[in-house]
Amino acid sequence: MKFGLLYEMQRPHNDFKVDYSSLIDETIEQCRLADEVGFDYLWFVEHHFLTTFSGSSAPEVIISALSRLTKKIRIGFGVVVLPNHHPIQVAERISMVDHLSGGRVEFGVGRSSPYEQLGLGIDPRDTREIMEESLNIIPNIWQTEGLFSHKGKHFDIPEREILPKPKQSPHPPIWMACTQASSYEMAAEKGIGVLSFGSGAPAGMKEHVENYRENIKNANPVGGFINNQWANFTLGHCGYDDQEAKEIGASAIKEFFGPNRPYTADRADVYEKLLDSWGGIPEHLQANFSRFLGGEEDLGGGGASRAMLGELPAELLAERGVIVAGNPESCIESVRRHEEIGADQLLLIMQSDQVSHEKVMTSIELFGKEVIPAFQ
Repeated sequence: MKFGLLYEMQRPHNDFKVDYSSLIDETIEQCRLADEVGFDYLWFVEHHFLTTFSGSSAPEVIISALSRLTKKIRIGFGVVVLPNHHPIQVAERISMVDHLSGGRVEFGVGRSSPYEQLGLGIDPRDTREIMEESLNIIPNIWQTEGLFSHKGKHFDIPEREILPKPKQSPHPPIWMACTQASSYEMAAEKGIGVLSFGSGAPAGMKEHVENYRENIKNANPVGGFINNQWANFTLGHCGYDDQEAKEIGASAIKEFFGPNRPYTADRADVYEKLLDSWGGIPEHLQANFSRFLGGEEDLGGGGASRAMLGELPAELLAERGVIVAGNPESCIESVRRHEEIGADQLLLIMQSDQVSHEKVMTSIELFGKEVIPAFQ
């Protein structure tokens, strides 16, 4: 089992005003500590327009800084939203950061949400096609010596030499953000790792993990090798007081998926207008729309909608591995729920707007010294 910290980049705030200088400083301090105490990965999302929920709008910038401020920990793009960027620029930037880090970069890809896509002038209906085409282009750029060219539906690239190539040969490991069965199937088909962002108990994901392991045996990999790894998302908080730490973890995950964000009402309005103008929801967008149009969203097949999380007690959330929280012994037991279903890595959010920087630092240190060694 490997352990990663996932960063939306949040901190406690007043009246939805975030102190970004402090947020950036605290994030760097936490990541340097994670490197020192034995975490395996750092992951940074790419989000736009999500006030207070995510300050990570330019992950390549903070990842570049951390590539020189850390020594051993691998640093992941979790994820690059491919429809937002030209594949040449993605290939160049990932390669550059791979050299800056000494070959420690992980490359995750995803599509984001209609709310964010529309803000950038992107038609959500095209995003799956754009992502798939871009995902095929980027590893080919990295593995092509000399001139590269491509002619497709969304990208027409004349012959050019595209440099630099990554430090890692043939390229960094490739992952995909997944929230539903069709995404897990696509990742297996393309031979790439799963960054699973389901919200239920890990026991409900066992069948998906097993199907992924079986399906990836027949992969047609987009890259130079198959990345057969599965990472599970969860909220994490480790503390000396078991009950207090569980309550902090439960509060964090309930607010993480809660409705108390400035953009939430606007997003529902945007989705309703789209539904009217489109006359229906494309299949690959249905899960995203359901969350904001009154449907029950069961992301990841874990048997619990995100709305249900607010009704469950902290002890039950920890016991079932929905959160990894409590004292070190409790955290170890929660991690075992993920280990039992065959997950290779945990994507732990420890930094949130429900937890002070000081408590996050304590959690990272205690987790590194007491929990991680139990799985080595």
